[in-house]
Amino acid sequence: MTPIHFAFSSTFMLGLAGLAFHRAHLLSALLCLEGMMLSLFIALSTWTLEFNSTNFAMSTMILLAFSACEASAGLALLVAMARTHGTDSLQSLNLLQC
Repeated sequence: MTPIHFAFSSTFMLGLAGLAFHRAHLLSALLCLEGMMLSLFIALSTWTLEFNSTNFAMSTMILLAFSACEASAGLALLVAMARTHGTDSLQSLNLLQC
């Protein structure tokens, strides 16, 4: 494994570990998801450039568009949660009360 691939895979794993183990606030979970998506974007872009493949060049833009949509939906949920519950703490959520 080259150092570049190791860096991308460790960045993705750090984001995944942060999402799995540090779920105190919704904002920290959203930041971990964004870090994972950006590491996937950079890895896919690097992979496309390494193999000089123009077939996958559009997939990086699609991934970036989905990442932007995911970020906007997450921020909308964050604002809605802050308005209804007064905090973004995930411990204050009770999904059985919906």
